[in-house]
Amino acid sequence: MFERLLPHMRVNTVYEINLDELHARGVRGIITDLDNTLVGAKEALATPKLVQWLDYVRSRGFEVVIVSNNNETRVGKFAVPLNISYIHAARKPAGKAFRKALAILKLPAEQTVVIGDQMLTDVLGGNRMGLYTILVTPIAPADEGVMTRVNRRIERFALVRLRKKGLWYEEETK
Repeated sequence: MFERLLPHMRVNTVYEINLDELHARGVRGIITDLDNTLVGAKEALATPKLVQWLDYVRSRGFEVVIVSNNNETRVGKFAVPLNISYIHAARKPAGKAFRKALAILKLPAEQTVVIGDQMLTDVLGGNRMGLYTILVTPIAPADEGVMTRVNRRIERFALVRLRKKGLWYEEETK
């Protein structure tokens, strides 16, 4: 049951993702969460380091779409200056927003990855759609909203079960 919460890869930050490896595997699209994945939940705009990373991502031939459960004001204010397509109020882990993101990217699931900080929204939603999922460590957990805190409690329960089954190892995290 909890196996659907397992990401294909775990990293501390998006900067640790080996883009060359993904590209060599045929990946051309990135669906990414926003809050606590790209920036802290209370950071309105991209950091200079993130802008540089996103420029590099696009220079390597990747298309990017932000899929966030947050509202249009928050997501649009972040994405528009970066010229990145976005889907707000996504209701992840529901599949509709992921299907819409794939349509925007004009790519099949096999050529797309999902990057996010939550197992119950990003990873579960991506896995259900057959996408390669990458879980990042949350950037600023203290800034999370109520629903995310609820999700984190459920994640902790799931992690206990996954560890008991030998499916989650702490030393895998970089």
